[in-house]
Amino acid sequence: MIRPIPMLLAAMLCLTAATANAAPKTADADKRAWPDGSQLVISISMQYEAGGQPEGAESPFSGQPIKEKLPDLIAHSWFNYGSKEGVHRMLDLWDKYKIKVTSHVVGLAAQRNPELVKEIHDRGHEVASHGMSWTPQYNMPYEKELAFVKAGNAEVEKITGVAPKGYNAFWMRRGPNTLKVLQDAGMTYHIDDLSRDEPFITMVKGKPFAVVPYTVRNNDIVLIEGRHFSAQQFLDQLKLEFDRLYAEGKTQRRMMSVSLHDRIGGSPAVVEALDQFLAYARSIIGVTFKRKDEIANVVLTEEKPLIDHSEDQYNK
Repeated sequence: MIRPIPMLLAAMLCLTAATANAAPKTADADKRAWPDGSQLVISISMQYEAGGQPEGAESPFSGQPIKEKLPDLIAHSWFNYGSKEGVHRMLDLWDKYKIKVTSHVVGLAAQRNPELVKEIHDRGHEVASHGMSWTPQYNMPYEKELAFVKAGNAEVEKITGVAPKGYNAFWMRRGPNTLKVLQDAGMTYHIDDLSRDEPFITMVKGKPFAVVPYTVRNNDIVLIEGRHFSAQQFLDQLKLEFDRLYAEGKTQRRMMSVSLHDRIGGSPAVVEALDQFLAYARSIIGVTFKRKDEIANVVLTEEKPLIDHSEDQYNK
């Protein structure tokens, strides 16, 4: 007489059989794990723009522009908060948690505040490029765009002694020639892409160029300044995004991008929110923080990187 299998035992046998018959991970999936075994990598941007803004640049006072071509002194003071307070406060926070970030720096901002840019570099952070000025470049002719990028790069290199490898365009608005321009300027990655939650390769003139995706979801200028999030709402957003990406990181490569700007992210309330978020993230196993040049180097050196061909038509 065959006795019926208890329900719990039957379920366990089915689960074992399903596991045994499951398709194994592909080689490509294995190659796309983080080399150091991280379950989630967090990439923080600290954009430094104070002093690089033109007259009439967007600010909390843009709705009431100064007329008669007079300088908007209060708007400039808002930008200058980044140099005088914001960056210093954030640098101390990074030191507290022993993390390194990437700071995309506008060339004119570097020119006007070289000591601060040097301090960012000397404290172990990546100083990357953000153009020569806070100016749209997507509609520039090729040679003009190349000169614009090279001028900004030169200001960074003059101060840090290191040629920048990464780029962030004004408001992320790159044009059809921008990646070819960056490659010709000796750069290896850019961040002006929102299409993935992991780094990848795009081919530019037949050569691999790294993409370390940026964010509008965890971006202080978009959420706090643009949509008037409170610091508490920003903290909630960071934690929710972290929790989901960390869970996904068990089975696929995941990267969380956080964007902060000198004059916004460096405010007391936002730094307090960041302090709480970093304490939370640091308490969880398998979470690491990497500079963007380190992340780019992962995909540029691995045997079988993720290659995205969706922009091939522009990059030939």
